[in-house]
Amino acid sequence: MRRLVMWDIDYTLLRAGGAATVAWRAAFSELTGVPWRATPNFGGRTDMDICAEVFATHGVTDCTAERFFALYVAEVERTKHLFAEQGALMPGVREVLARLGDDPDVVQTLVTGNVPEVAAAKVAAFGLGDAFDASVGGYGTDDSVRATLVRRSLERAEAKYGERFDPVVIGDTEHDVTAALANGAFAVAVATGRTKMADLVLAGAHAVLPDLSDVDAAVRILSADGLTASTPPA
Repeated sequence: MRRLVMWDIDYTLLRAGGAATVAWRAAFSELTGVPWRATPNFGGRTDMDICAEVFATHGVTDCTAERFFALYVAEVERTKHLFAEQGALMPGVREVLARLGDDPDVVQTLVTGNVPEVAAAKVAAFGLGDAFDASVGGYGTDDSVRATLVRRSLERAEAKYGERFDPVVIGDTEHDVTAALANGAFAVAVATGRTKMADLVLAGAHAVLPDLSDVDAAVRILSADGLTASTPPA
């Protein structure tokens, strides 16, 4: 089977420099008129999940996630130039994406807690949009549970391409790892975010890398070379 490599975005592919968080706050205040009081932990979570927490924390009961996301996307569209200006790509990302993109046995997509429009804006800011088949991705509007995003992505890929895939999830948090394991996917973790390598190992990742700067090693792990979800964690 070909491999479906599902990439997380934030702190796996890139740092957005805090611009999305600023846009989130601005959209929330515009929608609700409520002063921002507390910033949640965004790491590895879906926007649906975060939105529910933010509304509850601020005592907002008369707004829907859909109304919020519309304003949030508009704010990101207005400030999307800040992603590249304030953020950065993670080491080795461009090279790994290019190498995998040359492999006919690999399809790359995005499985991210971001809503689709914000996901597209982030990767486009660094010229990465063409690396992914975003139409078969899993996004933060699909569900509040991250494991469901992996399942939706796999379903979309198999429906579009008419074949089964060997699923691979790569991310920087325990949430990415557990979402992969819940779907029988090969879990690859990179310690480029706030989660330590040891904690990613304990979460059950099949492979853990400090980052993607060793391009050959990363490509070997992510490509269809015989590694499977039954491979012992390392």
